[in-house]
Amino acid sequence: MAEALEPAESPGLLLWRATLSWQRQMTLTLKPLGLTHVQFVLLASTWWLNHVAGESPTQRRIADHANTDPMMTSQVLRTLTTKGFLTRTPDPTDSRAIRVNVTRTGAALAQRAVELVEEADKTFFKTVPDSKALMEVLRALSQ
Repeated sequence: MAEALEPAESPGLLLWRATLSWQRQMTLTLKPLGLTHVQFVLLASTWWLNHVAGESPTQRRIADHANTDPMMTSQVLRTLTTKGFLTRTPDPTDSRAIRVNVTRTGAALAQRAVELVEEADKTFFKTVPDSKALMEVLRALSQ
C-alpha cells in the first residue's frame, strides 16, 4: 500500500483549495454587478467574440469558446437575454442555430466586470512569486 500524502503534499487537494478560494473571490467581486461567475464568463465571452473577434457567434461557438456545457450555456444565455444583456436571434442560414450578440447595456456591464475580475485576479495571485511560471502551469492544466 502506498504511503498517504500529507494534505499539503497533495497537488489535487491544493488545486481544489486554491480553486475554491479563487471562486469565493470571484463571487464577491461579481455579486455587486448582479452576475454569477458563469454568467460573467458567458457574457464576457460573447462580448469578446462580438467586439474583438468581430463575430456574431452561435450559442455553440460561445460554449466552445468558454469551454462550457452547451445545454447549460443555452440556459444561461437565455437568462442574460431576459436581463437585457444579450439578444438571441435565429441564424438566417441554419434554422437550428441561434446567433447571440451583446446589447449596449451588456457590453458596458461586460467591460466593467472584466475590469473588476482582472483586478481581483491581480490581488488573488499577487502572492505567487513567478507569474510567468504560474501562467505556463495554468495553460498546461487547462488543455
